[in-house]
Amino acid sequence: MREIHVKKMTEKAVMVGVISQQQTEEQIEEYLDELAFLAETAGAAVVKRFTQKLTVAHPKSFVGTGKLKEIIEFVKKHEVSMVIFDDELSPSQTRNIENSFKEVKVLDRSNLILDIFAKRARTAAAKTQVELAQYEYLLPRLTRMWTHLSRQKGGIGMRGPGETEIETDRRIIRDKIALLKTKLEKIDKQKATQRKGRQQMIRAALVGYTNVGKSTLMNLLSKSDVFAENKLFATLDTTVRKIVVGNLPFLLSDTVGFIRKLPHHLVDSFKSTLDEVREADILLHVVDISHPNFEEQIQTVNETLAEMGAKDKPTVMIFNKIDAYTYTKKEEDDLSPETKENMSLEDLQKSWMAKENYPCIFISAQKRTHYEELRDLLYKQIKDLHLKIYPHRMLY
Repeated sequence: MREIHVKKMTEKAVMVGVISQQQTEEQIEEYLDELAFLAETAGAAVVKRFTQKLTVAHPKSFVGTGKLKEIIEFVKKHEVSMVIFDDELSPSQTRNIENSFKEVKVLDRSNLILDIFAKRARTAAAKTQVELAQYEYLLPRLTRMWTHLSRQKGGIGMRGPGETEIETDRRIIRDKIALLKTKLEKIDKQKATQRKGRQQMIRAALVGYTNVGKSTLMNLLSKSDVFAENKLFATLDTTVRKIVVGNLPFLLSDTVGFIRKLPHHLVDSFKSTLDEVREADILLHVVDISHPNFEEQIQTVNETLAEMGAKDKPTVMIFNKIDAYTYTKKEEDDLSPETKENMSLEDLQKSWMAKENYPCIFISAQKRTHYEELRDLLYKQIKDLHLKIYPHRMLY
C-alpha cells in the first residue's frame, strides 16, 4: 500500500485489489497502476491502495471483513468519496459493500471504464453503444441507487397488476435496452453500407492496447488531426482515413484500444466499431515498447482478437515510443539471468521479436523516427495484399 499526494482534484478515491493464487504481487501492483490511470482519466485522485491475499475474492465483500473495516476507517478519516475495486463486483457484493460504506460511492473496474466511455463518446453511434452497455451493466444491479424509474413512463394502466416498483424498473430498463439495440442495428446497417462503398481498396486497421499511440500514428500517416491524448480510451469513435504511400491508396481505421478485464457487454455493445477490425484486410498492431509489461499487453490484444475471430489476419507489428524506451545495463560481474529490463533496444530487436512470423518495425510516431522505413514497409505489405485480393485491378 502506498499513499499519493493529491493536488487540486475534485474527488479522492482508494483502490482495492485481491492477490489470488493465479496472480503475483507484482502483477496486482501493475493492475492497480492501470486502475489508478483509469481513475485519473475519469477525474479522480487515488490517495491509497489496499490489497489482500486471498485464495479467491470474498463472495460477500470482495475482501475479508477485517480488511473492509480498515478501508472504511481510512475512508472516513480522510474524507474519501469513492472506493474502486479492481475486478467486476457481483450484484450482491455491490449491495453489501454499499451498505457498509453508506454515502461513499462504490465502483468496480467495469463501472469506471463505462464512466470514461460515457465521457469520451462523441458520435451518436458511440453514445448509443455506451448507453446500451450502461443499461446492461445496471440491470442485474438494481438497488437503492436506482429508484422511481416508473415516473419516466407514467400513465394510467402502465403498471401491471401486483407489479412491484423494482419489477417496473427492470421492465423499463429492458424496454430501453431493446430500443437501443434496434437503434444500433440501424447504425450497423448504415456502417455496413459505407464499408461496401470502400471496396476495391485495401482496408487496414490500427489495433493495440489503449494509450499506445494509435491516434498519433494515424495523424502522422494521414496528416490529419485525430484526437490524441495521453489518457486511456482517448479514442472511442472509429476514424477512417484514406492514406497514400507511394502511388498506392488504402483505407486506415483507428479503433478503440483494448485493455485487460474489458467487460464483455462493452465489447458486445461496440460490435459496429470492432467490425472495422473484423473486416480489415490487414492489422497494424501498435505496441508501446517503453511500457514495462508490453509483452503482456500484446497477449491481451491477441486474446481479444482471437475472441473476435481476427487473430489470423495479416499483421504488421509496430513497436512505438522507442524515444521513451529505457533499460538498466548489467554490471560485467553480474551473472544473474538477463531480463528485458537489462536489454538495449538493439538486443531486444534480436530477441523473440526477430523470430515472429509478422513483419515488425520500431518507430517513434511522436518524433517521426523511422517514419520513411514505416512507409516503405506499409507500401510493400499493402501492395502484396492488393495484388492478391484485386489481381485484375491496376495500381496507379
